[in-house]
Amino acid sequence: MTQVLTVELGTRTYPIHISCEASGAIEQVLAEATKRGQSAVLLTDDGVAKEQAEFLAKNFGAIPRLTVTAGEKAKSLETFGRVLDFLAANRVTRQGQLWVVGGGVMGDLGGFAAASYLRGIEYVQVPTTLLAMVDSSVGGKTGINLAAGKNLVGAFHHPRAVYIATDFLRTLPAREFAAGMAEVIKYGLLGDAALFSQLEKTVLTPAHDRVPAIIRRCCEMKAGIVQADEHELAAEGGRALLNLGHTFGHAIEQVTGYAAYLHGEAVAVGLAGAARLSQKLGLITADEVARIERVLAAHALPVRLRTPLPVAELQAATTRDKKNRADGVRFVVINSLGAAATRAGIPPATVEAVWRELGAV
Repeated sequence: MTQVLTVELGTRTYPIHISCEASGAIEQVLAEATKRGQSAVLLTDDGVAKEQAEFLAKNFGAIPRLTVTAGEKAKSLETFGRVLDFLAANRVTRQGQLWVVGGGVMGDLGGFAAASYLRGIEYVQVPTTLLAMVDSSVGGKTGINLAAGKNLVGAFHHPRAVYIATDFLRTLPAREFAAGMAEVIKYGLLGDAALFSQLEKTVLTPAHDRVPAIIRRCCEMKAGIVQADEHELAAEGGRALLNLGHTFGHAIEQVTGYAAYLHGEAVAVGLAGAARLSQKLGLITADEVARIERVLAAHALPVRLRTPLPVAELQAATTRDKKNRADGVRFVVINSLGAAATRAGIPPATVEAVWRELGAV
């Protein structure tokens, strides 16, 4: 059975379809687009092309396809240019449609290309990782990285639709599933104490019968936040809350060259950092920090840096975070388990102390 959520954004409203498998729906949508004379092209990565070869052949057949190298390094100006050239070479018009099949990297890259090509064409997200299902495929944030930092170039460009098929999780490597759980845990911490409590009691696996409901809950939470603060303009809180753990996490990714940590793994360390920072600010207790770290560790996620990193480089990376404003670095802190807030003006020495507790030198 397919569940459908709707992200209500006026003329840019779009559905999120959640089911065990998405083949039937995709075939129907593509057939209808063909009847209307709407061309379609496909963007994916070499990992998905290998693991989901049958799915791609069944649903997309002879549709023009660009396959790029998997991994965070694909979010580069070079690969972005390749996607634009691919769209132009296939004479995609403003009525055309880019289908993006893959994880968060493909969604960010493909969405930004769709936002930029001909000043905007439609794209459809088919997320294949847990992280993309619960977070990055929803909300319209697209972008690529620069040497100066993560996601510093991009656009708000919402998909035409999102098709979530939980069957993809059965072939997802355990490390990738764990990385997605970091975002699930994040949702519990920022706005759903009952979800966090559930994750304390139950270690999720791809086959767990609660996975579809938890994916839906995360999508509901993100849709609600995006509808209220689409472009992250709220003076406090708002969409910025979705970056809980990400100020620390993005710094880790940048300093390690986007190679040592999956995004979700860096976010997990970032959540531990946000918890410790919140404790230092008197918002939560040491026992609550321990509870957060136990949930992360139970889901096979790191809560410390795997190897020491220079604290000066990490501190410098946080100053380039895209959430920052004129009043300095903005962190998302935990007021209680299930409630978060934005906070600026935190003394650099306090942040440095957290980095050192995480293993920086």
